[in-house]
Amino acid sequence: MLNILEDNELLTKNQLGVLYGAASVACFAMMDACVKWLDQFPVGEVLFARFFFGLIPILMLVPKNEFKTFYKTTRPKLHAFRAVTGTLAIVALFIALREIPLADVVSLTFGGPIFVTLGSIFFLSEKVGIRRWSAVLIGFIGMLMIVKPAYDELNIYYLFPIIFCIFFACVALSIRSLSSTEPNYRIALYFSLLSMIVGLATLPFGWIMPSKFDLFLLIFTGIIGSVANILLTVSLRIAEASLVTPTKYLNLVFAILLGYFIWGEIPKVLTLLGAGLIIVSSAIIFMRESQLKKQIVSPRP
Repeated sequence: MLNILEDNELLTKNQLGVLYGAASVACFAMMDACVKWLDQFPVGEVLFARFFFGLIPILMLVPKNEFKTFYKTTRPKLHAFRAVTGTLAIVALFIALREIPLADVVSLTFGGPIFVTLGSIFFLSEKVGIRRWSAVLIGFIGMLMIVKPAYDELNIYYLFPIIFCIFFACVALSIRSLSSTEPNYRIALYFSLLSMIVGLATLPFGWIMPSKFDLFLLIFTGIIGSVANILLTVSLRIAEASLVTPTKYLNLVFAILLGYFIWGEIPKVLTLLGAGLIIVSSAIIFMRESQLKKQIVSPRP
């Protein structure tokens, strides 16, 4: 399946990569909007649907000659760590999407690379120079600008995108190690299975029978979420990361448009200013890590 996506004679690899990167962002935006729309359903039910139906595209990535052994791994502990932190990250994201404006959530999740940098310092003992320390400071100022109105209103739900960023950092650091020996589909498989089990475990606490339209949205949420990750993986594989990574900031444009036209949300000035600082911060971190030839990790778990 990945080979089909990578083969195209009309566009260069970089052009195709940027196109897939933008398509990935659009898919993530649609998934976020669906999760927000389905706020009448328990988080566990939506979580189960996201990863149960999301297994379909993932299983399509498994090579035919590996289908009997695709699940075997020699690194179960690191897979478990990636799966647990990824599940906690996605739960925090889903709660945030339900409770606060879409643009605020997306703006705060751009802060993921800031926490990855901090995690690299404290857990991997990496040396970080003045540029990345400055980027971390700029990013935190941006996040504080977005969160300030929530602090004034005592809205605790603004903590959840930050919780997402913290666990995202754990995911990113574990993927850096896993990717050296494990294929993408296996990394995604264990994460999806755990998230699905966690979602299913909430069934006794009361799920809601969906209408036909809501069932369609639940199925669509799962499939489009996995398609988004596949497109992102392909884009980073065939094109230069310096061209693909900036496309993720289109997500803020989609979030503003979807939030305004569906829920009547108008982004605050502080949100836009804070998002600008976070984007600058992430760009500095990205450029520096590109110079150091570090692996670029997906901005979503």
